[in-house]
Amino acid sequence: MTQGTEIAVIGAGVIGLAIAHRLATEGQEVVLIDPAAPGSGASFGNAGTIADYAVQPVGTPDVLRALPSLLFDRNSPLSIRRAALPSLAPWLLRFARQSLPGAARRNAQAIAGLMAGALPGWEALASEVGGEALMQRRGCFYLYETQAGFDAAQRDLAFRRGLGVSVEMLSRDEVATMEPGLPEMPGGGAYFPKAVFFVDPGRMVGLLAQAAFAAGAGQIAARVDRLVRFSGGVRLTGPGLDLTARRVVIAAGAHSKELARQAGDRVPLDTERGYHVEWDMDAPRLTRPCCPTSRGFYMCPMTGRLRVAGTVELGGLAAPASRHRIEKLIEGARAFFPDLGPPDRDWMGFRPSLPDSLPVIGPSRGGAEVIHAFGHGHVGLTLAPVTAGLVADLMAGRAPGVEIEPCLPTRF
Repeated sequence: MTQGTEIAVIGAGVIGLAIAHRLATEGQEVVLIDPAAPGSGASFGNAGTIADYAVQPVGTPDVLRALPSLLFDRNSPLSIRRAALPSLAPWLLRFARQSLPGAARRNAQAIAGLMAGALPGWEALASEVGGEALMQRRGCFYLYETQAGFDAAQRDLAFRRGLGVSVEMLSRDEVATMEPGLPEMPGGGAYFPKAVFFVDPGRMVGLLAQAAFAAGAGQIAARVDRLVRFSGGVRLTGPGLDLTARRVVIAAGAHSKELARQAGDRVPLDTERGYHVEWDMDAPRLTRPCCPTSRGFYMCPMTGRLRVAGTVELGGLAAPASRHRIEKLIEGARAFFPDLGPPDRDWMGFRPSLPDSLPVIGPSRGGAEVIHAFGHGHVGLTLAPVTAGLVADLMAGRAPGVEIEPCLPTRF
C-alpha cells in the first residue's frame, strides 16, 4: 500500500537528520528513510571536530605533484585499492584537474564560504537538542614532527589565514605545555583556537535524531532503490517501501550516486573508506584533537576512550575493511604512545567524495522537487547545520544565506 508524505529525506546520517530537524521545526511534514539506525555510519565514526579550519580541498597542487607515490604506496595517508583503479580512473582524472592551482583556489574559497556558518550553526543546534555539554571549546592541533614539516606548512597556513581561518604557530615547548601527554614535537604545531570538538559524536547525533523525531519527523527503516517522478511529486520504492512525496531530499552520503542519476544528475561521486581504532581509558592522554600532519590521522580524546581516526583509502562500497589500514593506525598511535596495548575496537565507514571536495547542494536538473544534499567528504559533521539551512531555504523559496553556485549539480 502506497504511503504519502510532503517531504522525504533519504538518509539518516548527520546531514539528513539536521535537514529533517530543521524542516520539522519549521512546520513541514517530513519523513526520514534509511535502512540503518539514525547516525550509525560515518556520522558516528568520525573525528568529532567542527573543523572551521578545513578549507583546503583534498586536491591541491602539492597533492597533485605527489599523487602517483601517494596512491600506490599502501602506507601513505592517501591510498587506493588497486583492484578499484579501473572504475576510479575517471574520478581520478577529474580529481587531478581540480588539483590544479586555479581550481584548487576556487574550491577552497567556496569551502570557506560554507564554513563561515558552521560553528554558529552548531552552537544553535546543540542548544536546541540539549548537546551543549558534549561540545569542547579547546581548539585543535596540527603537529609537526620535524622542523622541515613545520617550514613546509607555512604557505598552506598563510593561505588559510587569507580565507579567515584563525591559526597560531606554537613552538615545541608551547605544544608541550598545552599537551604534556605528547612526546616532544621538534617542529611545534599549528593551533586552531576556534575549532570545537564533540567528546562523543555518536551521542550528539543521537540527540539530534531524538530532537528531529520529537519535532514531528517520521522514520521509515527501508532502502530506497528507485526514484521516479510523476505529476504529483516523486515515488520512492524499495524492499518493503512504496512512498510518494511532494518533494525529496537525497542525503544518502556515499550511497547517493545512483539516486542522483535517477533524478537526472550524473554526479562523479565516489567513496573514501575511513577508519578508526579506539582504546578504552578513564583519562584520555590528550585534551583536544591532535593531527600529526605527515601521518594523516587524528588522535581524539573522547568520553572514556582515545579514538584514532583518519587516512583516506579510495576503494568503493563493496570490499571488506583493510586490516593493513587499521594496523597502520595502530602503529601510528603507538609512535606517540608506545605503551598502548591492543585496541578495544576498530571501525570502517564510507565518506562520500567529490573530485573538487565540494558537496552537492541544490535542485536536480530534472526539477526542484528533488534536492541534493550529499558529498560532504571530510566535513559532513561540520557542515550539517549549514546544509540544513540551505535546504530549508530552497524548500521555502527563500534566497540561500550562502552562495551555493559552486555546489550545484549543474557544475558537472
